[in-house]
Amino acid sequence: MRVMLHAPWYLIRQSVPHMYANGWGRIVNLSSAHGLRASEYKSAYVTAKHGLEGLSKVVALEGAPHGVTSVTVNPAYVRTPLVEKQIADQARTHGISEDEVIEKIMLTRSHVKRLIEPEEVAELVLFLTGPASASMSGTSYPIDGAWTAY
Repeated sequence: MRVMLHAPWYLIRQSVPHMYANGWGRIVNLSSAHGLRASEYKSAYVTAKHGLEGLSKVVALEGAPHGVTSVTVNPAYVRTPLVEKQIADQARTHGISEDEVIEKIMLTRSHVKRLIEPEEVAELVLFLTGPASASMSGTSYPIDGAWTAY
């Protein structure tokens, strides 16, 4: 909760007055597919990510008159060192191969059957911080292989 919800709140609280003074700002919160959909055994994580979704929407409403936008990016599993460690841990725990962990555990809800690369998330965030995103506010951008499509 401190890292995934409280820290963004404090950062936004400190940044927004400067953005308002400049009449422009972009806030992009990194949420998760779990910010849009719940999963079993992830109550704290899902709670934090749902809270971040709400925070981002409130900031979008309050920031609009000041030229400040606020959105969330909602990736599914991204190929990061943290996820790579989770894959190895799950393989040991379940006595299956790492490929099976990806296929049978991580990608079961995704319709595009591959992990997301960090560069894909970075490209979306880059777009959302630019001038073409001036009216893109108060919403979430899944990058999840159609996990949240249903």
